[in-house]
Amino acid sequence: METKEKAEAERLKQNEDVKRALKQTGGQALKAHEAKKEEAKQPQAETAHKVWLGTYILLLVVLGVLYYALRLNYFDRFLGFAAAYRMRAQMIAAGAAGVVIVLAAARAVDAYLIDPLEDAVSRFNLHRILRLVTTLVIFFIVLSVLSANWYTAVVSLGLVSLILGFALQTPITSFIGWIYILVRAPYRVGDRIKMGDATGDVIDVSYLDTTLWEFGGQYLSTDHPSGRVIRFPNSNVLSTAVYNYSWPLFPYIWNEITFSVAYNSDLDFVGQTMSDVAEEEIGEAMRERIRVYRELLAQTPVNELEVREHPAVIFRVNQNTWIDATVRYLVQPREAGRVKTRLIRKMLERLNAEPERVKFPKDDNR
Repeated sequence: METKEKAEAERLKQNEDVKRALKQTGGQALKAHEAKKEEAKQPQAETAHKVWLGTYILLLVVLGVLYYALRLNYFDRFLGFAAAYRMRAQMIAAGAAGVVIVLAAARAVDAYLIDPLEDAVSRFNLHRILRLVTTLVIFFIVLSVLSANWYTAVVSLGLVSLILGFALQTPITSFIGWIYILVRAPYRVGDRIKMGDATGDVIDVSYLDTTLWEFGGQYLSTDHPSGRVIRFPNSNVLSTAVYNYSWPLFPYIWNEITFSVAYNSDLDFVGQTMSDVAEEEIGEAMRERIRVYRELLAQTPVNELEVREHPAVIFRVNQNTWIDATVRYLVQPREAGRVKTRLIRKMLERLNAEPERVKFPKDDNR
């Protein structure tokens, strides 16, 4: 009979983010939107797609009729079209039809292949790729219409590309970085990351840069959002380490609270008190998280046995002749500040209630 934790682990394995992370680690994307909201949006989206597809089909019929009318010299007797103008008009009509076909195909791919995906991040990235491919194809169609000489157009485009390649090395590298982010997924929209001096939640990954909603920062000492937005080029991901706090297989971080006490304090009492408070406040949630994710970590090279279920207290000698008592516990990154504040208050309340057993720095030694 499966335990509650194993059942929860099996459920999590169906998540696209978890599947991808397991695959990357050698074992087995943002969180899915709420089902009710998605179901409410689907009928409206399907109606819009059908309207656009119908419009494209109508335009394609009109352009097809125009093209064949030009080809059969239908307008010559009314407008006196010269042969040169007739050929150019045919090319424009054919090009416009090609553009409509590309737009209709893109809309169909969007409606029937991308929108049905459950993973919001995959939809976001595929929409970006589809938009880019559509733009490039339309660009080449327009280029072919404007230039009657293909060879000259290709040579000219090659020279322009060479010049732009030297002039736009950084944007091109950033575009390559965007492709790397899509393929390797070091971070995605919604993840909390740190890259260089930038720390925050990813709110956008465009073709050239990444946008973070900063937390912490130089004006704050906590993990609260600072209100500032950080942008950096995607090329940074190719040369800078990325710290991701939202790894799907273990979306938690270890946090610590440290108090300095005198050597003649009752260290057993201090350690037990700190451990008891942490256990009372977050112990059950911490154990449940560990048990669930152990099932997932067991399929990776990570030693899941080192992920302990209970808050632990350790002691270290401080350089200022005090003993540092540190309690280590597990917490979600976005809850770290609130949980730490709550634990500090309760721990100090209990420790200060026993001044004979807990000797804190005071007076001139503070």
